[in-house]
Amino acid sequence: MQHKCRVEVIDKKLFADYQEKYLADPKSGVCPFYEVGDVTVFERYGEEDTFWRAAKGAHCAEAWDCISRYIYTALQGGSIMRGWTNDERMMIACCNDGTRPVIFKIERQDYKVVKIEGMGCETCAEKIREALEAVDGVERVEVRLDKGWAEVFVEKDAAPQDAALEEAVKALGGYTVTGID
Repeated sequence: MQHKCRVEVIDKKLFADYQEKYLADPKSGVCPFYEVGDVTVFERYGEEDTFWRAAKGAHCAEAWDCISRYIYTALQGGSIMRGWTNDERMMIACCNDGTRPVIFKIERQDYKVVKIEGMGCETCAEKIREALEAVDGVERVEVRLDKGWAEVFVEKDAAPQDAALEEAVKALGGYTVTGID
């Protein structure tokens, strides 16, 4: 099983009374770095390591200090917040700016990489996506033609069996599964 981490900005707050009372610039306003709806997906598979590359300059240092531990935990397949949230793969966290905090939803995404020979076009990718999404326990599929694999995102507590994924691809004819990570 592999893991990605999706970070979405779900809210921004402004405590103007605190800014007025405590800041050198009492009209600082809301955080200028993030917008609600901003999404960053971190991954560490194969030669990808966006935890280090994407974070440099892509996130405010104050926010990164607060959320990076949860992202790293998710990328390692750990429980982000066992017993605290209704899904241990998810955490709601905020930066530590007390006058204009940004609220993040951090989600561990569990997936299997199905390596496939014989894919060469978008039509192939669509056939494979549909076949794999029909397997029990599959939440969604992203076919990566550039890499020669499909990322099969699994439902919570219901990962599909490797044999079922392989059979779904084999049943299409013309494609070979060369490995599942």
